[in-house]
Amino acid sequence: MPVRPESAELGGTLFLEDGTRFDGVGFGAAVRRIGEVVFTTGMVGYPESLTDPSFRGQILSFTYPLLGNYGVPPARARGSDGLPVLESGGVQVRGVVVRGTTRPSHWSSGQSLEEWLASEGVPGIRGVDTRRLTEHLRADGVLRGAIDVGPAGDRPSDEELARAIARAPQYADEDLVGEVAPRKPSLLGRPTGPLVAVLDCGLKTSILRALLDRGVAVLRLPYDHSVPARWDGRKVAGLLVGNGPGDPARLAVTVEELARPAVRSMPTLGICLGHQLVALARGATTFKLKYGHRGQNKTVVFPDGRALIVSENHGYAVDPKSMRATGLRPWAVNPDDGTLEGLRDGRGRLLALQGHPEGHPGPQEAGFVFDRFVERVRRSA
Repeated sequence: MPVRPESAELGGTLFLEDGTRFDGVGFGAAVRRIGEVVFTTGMVGYPESLTDPSFRGQILSFTYPLLGNYGVPPARARGSDGLPVLESGGVQVRGVVVRGTTRPSHWSSGQSLEEWLASEGVPGIRGVDTRRLTEHLRADGVLRGAIDVGPAGDRPSDEELARAIARAPQYADEDLVGEVAPRKPSLLGRPTGPLVAVLDCGLKTSILRALLDRGVAVLRLPYDHSVPARWDGRKVAGLLVGNGPGDPARLAVTVEELARPAVRSMPTLGICLGHQLVALARGATTFKLKYGHRGQNKTVVFPDGRALIVSENHGYAVDPKSMRATGLRPWAVNPDDGTLEGLRDGRGRLLALQGHPEGHPGPQEAGFVFDRFVERVRRSA
């Protein structure tokens, strides 16, 4: 495997709260970070994954053994629409764990993975047996961990790292959405299209583009903002609740807003965390998955028998047993573990998908979900 020759200047350590230790070579920023250690099974799309706000508060391990071959776009690059080229304005993960890295060779590369992480203050480790790490997390579930990059000859002890983890807040107790959500409303898109409100809990840029590409205007709202019936004299014709990090049960203010009759009457699309939030607003409950679904190769099966491959990034799921009195119907399931992947209501006003119909990274087979939503928005406008 063409792994780039390792530098002896920096050492890297990943220490899990159960005492498991992995040592390798450090790159990126020479710092220590504490976070929930998770893995993703995607083979490509590492720049999009690292900038996905749903990974906020987490140390991300890649099962694919070699990263960095096509580099990353220039720092803070933006598209013609003014939005970031990637899924947010910067790297969101607290640390990166890989088997190996290589030099980039791609026309669009503006910098290497190592340079990018260093400029963003994010530590990385290579030379780790990520297969062993993945098997450990699958067997025991996600664990908190410490990633430490520093002098190779001065690695911290297990006791020091264990104390650092013990002092850090629990993942579920952190205000991660507050760190990634916008502070104030903003208006995007053409003034002639129907207006869709987006409750932003840490939204991927590609979700916004999926709406804008379908000709709608977007009112981007902070997660704790009320959803208005009108904005600057225009009717708000639909609502999208997007992805974001952390435990959905923490977002009581968002759940309360989604439960208001005026909001429930709007054509609504929930994606990822938004899928969980609209379910909570109708009286369902959520639970934490053992190790989550993260990658671009997740299967979703719909009632008509169609099986689609979607990109996913979530650690919580809706409990199907809690849906009996909600008025919601199951719409899709995961055939691997039976978890609920989609919801809809009987009147056709609500659609929700646990996976990401926009892809980026990953397939866009479920893009029809946006088409259905926008069609209902246009009828409501």
